[in-house]
Amino acid sequence: MVLSNWVAAAGEAIGFVLRFFAAIMLAVHFSGAVAGLPETIEKVKPSIVAVGTVQKTRSPQFAFRGTGFVVGDGTLVATNAHVLPTLVEQDKGEALVIVAAPGGKDPQPREARAVAIDKDHDLALLRISGAPLPALKLRDPAGVREGESFAFSGFPIGSVLGFAPVTHRAVIAAVTPIAIPGGSAGELNEKVIRRLKSGAFSVFQLDATAYPGNSGSPLYDIDSGEVVGIINMVMVKGTKEAALSQPSGISFAVPTRYLEELLKKER
Repeated sequence: MVLSNWVAAAGEAIGFVLRFFAAIMLAVHFSGAVAGLPETIEKVKPSIVAVGTVQKTRSPQFAFRGTGFVVGDGTLVATNAHVLPTLVEQDKGEALVIVAAPGGKDPQPREARAVAIDKDHDLALLRISGAPLPALKLRDPAGVREGESFAFSGFPIGSVLGFAPVTHRAVIAAVTPIAIPGGSAGELNEKVIRRLKSGAFSVFQLDATAYPGNSGSPLYDIDSGEVVGIINMVMVKGTKEAALSQPSGISFAVPTRYLEELLKKER
């Protein structure tokens, strides 16, 4: 009887110790996850750039168009195709540029040129001048699951707040098929209509608020900083002022598999 009581007491003690250490490990795991985002943001920010055009004879000289991020060998920038201007008036001194601030230094403009465009998935690659910048690593998006948390960094309302990237958390609300139509009925040509009928592809629907300037922002893993998508198709209605005061809270990201395909063509 005494021996059985001793065994029972020992079992309870061992169980308590195991539960105690399990609680410690769980606390360490979650504290690590929370502490990981600030470090990841610090690592990602040098790769985030503003995309726009510059012209010395206008005011302001820099016209912001969207966000981009450095990939590949450090001289390539990924963004949305719709971020690029339809026409760059080179004869009037206008040029396509990106503005980077690596290492928290003063913003530095770099000349850029489009080297690959995928209008079907609204993606573009730019080749930039100067020394390579820190590049972000792309991750296979096949394993992304609904309910997982990610982050995206960019310039939500352009250069109004300066050239400091702003970061938002994002939960994958759904992985859903979608097709990108033209901006107006006049753009619904035969090719676009054919794509709408048969060319739908899956995108990440995000439970997050993004603004027009976030187009081209990387959607990345909170712990590793690896990119799984590119912010696109911000669902806002009304004027730009309405977008700032009444954002819809629903955004989308194009999976990186299509960006990988674009990078292979450029290599």
